[in-house]
Amino acid sequence: MAITAQQLLQILPNAGQVAGVFVPVLNTAMSRYQIVGTKRIAAFVAQVGHESGQLTRLVESLNYGADALRKNWPSRFDLELARAVARRPERIANIAYGNRMGNTEQGDGWKYRGRGLIQITGKNNYLACSEALGLDFTAQPELLEKPQHASMSAAWFWATNGLNTLVDAGKFEAITQRINGGQHGAADRQVLYARALKVLV
Repeated sequence: MAITAQQLLQILPNAGQVAGVFVPVLNTAMSRYQIVGTKRIAAFVAQVGHESGQLTRLVESLNYGADALRKNWPSRFDLELARAVARRPERIANIAYGNRMGNTEQGDGWKYRGRGLIQITGKNNYLACSEALGLDFTAQPELLEKPQHASMSAAWFWATNGLNTLVDAGKFEAITQRINGGQHGAADRQVLYARALKVLV
């Protein structure tokens, strides 16, 4: 079973013109990582759809105000720092992601910010993804912004984190937890999943 451009647009109407670009690369990626059958495909499309703003955002912007910084990274931004760096994405990335996830050099937080349909974040994850897909994303992080690599990296992340098993067990919230580290956007993800299940029958 492969997804068609028409089906993808029914699930993710905001994708517009890029839907046609993503259909073949999504089908290739899903096939490679056993994301097959209605439930698995529906869950994958719903989650990547939410994560990427319906396939329109392939790199994390990090253009946050002070309140959002405090909410998203309370241990990294006190009120004073949050106010000082608000709306300065590069500074934000280097503070939020610096000195963790393999980011050891100055500027690594920004260099290895979230990219792809499921935001691959941090040098360690870029290295693991590079090894799995046979491309050097650490040297060329922007490769993950290309549809074929954005899709394949998402399918790789999905399989590596055992998400097919969670779909099969009906644990959609647990999938969101593994991708997001919380339940951010849970309602939208559920809406997309329900729509995908109807469209893919």
